[in-house]
Parts: sequence; C-alpha cells; structure tokens
Amino acid sequence: MPKVEEVYRLALEKGKPLGVMSNDIRLLLAYELNLPSPADVYLHFNDEIPADSRFDERFARILQGEPLEYVINEAKFLKHRLYVDRRVLIPRGETEELIALISERIYDYYDPRNYLVVADIGTGSGCIAIALKSLAKNWLITASDISEDALEVARKNIADSGMNISTLQGRSLEPFIKANMNLDIIVSNPPYIKNKEEAQESVRLYEPASALWLEEGASVYEDIFRDYKKVKKGSLLMCFEIGYDLKDYLTSLMEKYLEKYEYEFIEDLNGLTRFLFVFCE
Repeated sequence: MPKVEEVYRLALEKGKPLGVMSNDIRLLLAYELNLPSPADVYLHFNDEIPADSRFDERFARILQGEPLEYVINEAKFLKHRLYVDRRVLIPRGETEELIALISERIYDYYDPRNYLVVADIGTGSGCIAIALKSLAKNWLITASDISEDALEVARKNIADSGMNISTLQGRSLEPFIKANMNLDIIVSNPPYIKNKEEAQESVRLYEPASALWLEEGASVYEDIFRDYKKVKKGSLLMCFEIGYDLKDYLTSLMEKYLEKYEYEFIEDLNGLTRFLFVFCE
C-alpha cells in the first residue's frame, strides 16, 4: 500500500488546479486514518494507507466540487462534531459568531440562570440548539424545521449529544403556536440569500435550496414578525442571522409588524452586517 506522504503529495498535485485546499486534503486523510487533527497527518507520513481506505473514492468527489463535510458526513461547530449530509446546510463560522453574541448579550435581557424557553427555528443540523443547550443547561430548547428530512439529521445530532432538546416540524412559528408555547427567545438562521449568483458554486449545487434562497414575499423573517405576539407572554428576544443586504428589508418589516421594540444590527468579523437582535417588551 502507498504511504500517507505519497497519497498526500499526489492529491495536492491533482487538487491544486481545481482549487482544492491543502487543509481539506489533510482533513480527509485525518478522517481516513482516524487522527485527532489534520496536523497529525504530518506525523504519520511514513505510515501506509490502510487497505480498506476509501480515500481515492472520497477525494474524487471533492475534485468534482462536493463539499468535504458532505463527503465525510461530518462538520465541526464550536466544540461539537455533527453529522451532516445534503439534507441540511453545512454549519459555518458566522453562525458560531451568533452563538457567541447570544452568550455575551443575554445578560442585557434576561438572567440566563432562569428556565428560559427557546425556539431554534430552521434548525437544520441542530447546531444552534445543541450549542445553546451546552451553554445553558437549564434553558428549555425546542428545535424546529419545515423539512422532515432536516429534522431527521437534527434528531440524530441531538441524540448523539445526549442533550434534552425537543423538536417540532413546521414552518416558522406555526408548530409553536399549535403547541400553545410561550417563548422567551427566538433564534433563527433562515434562508437569506437574495442573489443566487453571489453564492459559491458548491453551495448552489450541493446544499439544500430551501435553506438558502430568500423569497421576500414569503420569508421566515416576515412570518416571525407577523406572528410573534402569538408566542409572546412577557418580553421576547429575537436573534437572527441575516444577509448583509437585508437591512432595509428587515427594518421595514419591523416597522410594519412590531410594537414596543428595540433592535440592533450587528456586523460579523468580516465587517458585514450579519445579525439582528430585536427585543420586544
């Protein structure tokens, strides 16, 4: 069998003209060799590739443009390793920033030691619900999605995490309204891309369209703002991940539907408007 270094060098040669990053090759090798991190691949350059390795098969998919996370059915999100496939979006760094912002700013609105009732709307892989539950064990978190296929992935990740998180199937706030739930916090990373041409080709080809493209006449944002009073008993905090070009659109929706509220648009680490926090008294 070939040695790890030989396989790595050959993959670099094949992948470079197609824009495949060296770190993705190391990640795939680390997965194949069951190593803790991509950096450990260097320490095993003289090892032979196992006879049952599927590296060539999986690397061929990467050369065709398929995201590594779908190839290995795994994505890292903060300290969590999550199962992912093409039924759900691949968790990204911006959503990790959303979790960090919530953990930092929750004290401005609530005592986080309380049993706060939280909805994660459009949960996908379940990454937001799992991350929030790991930060606040006493929060009562329910993850929802319109897609039953996506919920199957979320339920697997929730079960693997060992955390007590409920799930509901349905669009926007509808399943929470039907369940007569009163919410303290709504968190959502809904479809927000207006211009499909701005998305990377791998995103357009492989990630679920229903979780990507914004329809301004039928957006999750509008659903939530329209129906928020039906799940609001006391104060309500709403935390959204948004597209950089949605500021005017979301401001107009808030003016149309909300009462007694304050809001803040927040930039991500790249300086783009990426989050919206809304607090309704």
